[in-house]
Amino acid sequence: MPAQPGAPARECVPSARRRLRPWRLLPTPAGTPFTFGYACLLLATSLFMEFGDPHTVAAALRGSSTDVAHLSEHPVRVLLASALWIAGGLTSPFVIAFVVVLTALERRIGGLRTAGVFLLGHVVATLATEVPVGLSVMAGHLPHSSLHRLDYGVSFGVAASIGALAGLLPRLPRVLVLGGFGAMLVQDLLTFEDPMTGWGHLLALAIGVTTWPLVRRRRRSARTARGSATPA
Repeated sequence: MPAQPGAPARECVPSARRRLRPWRLLPTPAGTPFTFGYACLLLATSLFMEFGDPHTVAAALRGSSTDVAHLSEHPVRVLLASALWIAGGLTSPFVIAFVVVLTALERRIGGLRTAGVFLLGHVVATLATEVPVGLSVMAGHLPHSSLHRLDYGVSFGVAASIGALAGLLPRLPRVLVLGGFGAMLVQDLLTFEDPMTGWGHLLALAIGVTTWPLVRRRRRSARTARGSATPA
């Protein structure tokens, strides 16, 4: 029996839907274990921030702060602890960015490398913004209270992850992501509400861009491995 004229069009609809697969924007325990586990941890700390005893929450945040005083005493501990919180809680725009960007990045380069990109941006941008504060206090340009500036959150790591992911996108989406996110960061910087954090976000984005050769090499290796595993 000859195929009906409309049959090919009907067959293409399910295929197009399979290609879209919008649920792949969300992390899963099997597909993206690093992002999924980290997201669950951030959900727990955010709920604690929202519903926990205010004094206990404040003490926990102070103990996790990557200010100059804490960095000089317990650098490793506070660098890790500060990444357990989302500044602003679940209402922060970085919540959606964290879930979508890290999920997409982990699906492309794996959990270990995604964690490396995130940690690189978080650590380097934090040190690059806090060390000048300490030097300025020593030089007398900032008050001593600046050594205890409350600083925590995942935003530097997310910014670095956005920069890294952009390198794996086609040219137009890459330009849109970098241009849109970069413009938002510049606008925040121009408000001067927290210039050190603003510069830290821009630096973290640049750090993510510098990882392009590594993440692209990993992406090519993963594609080659999948291709060689496909039966002839």
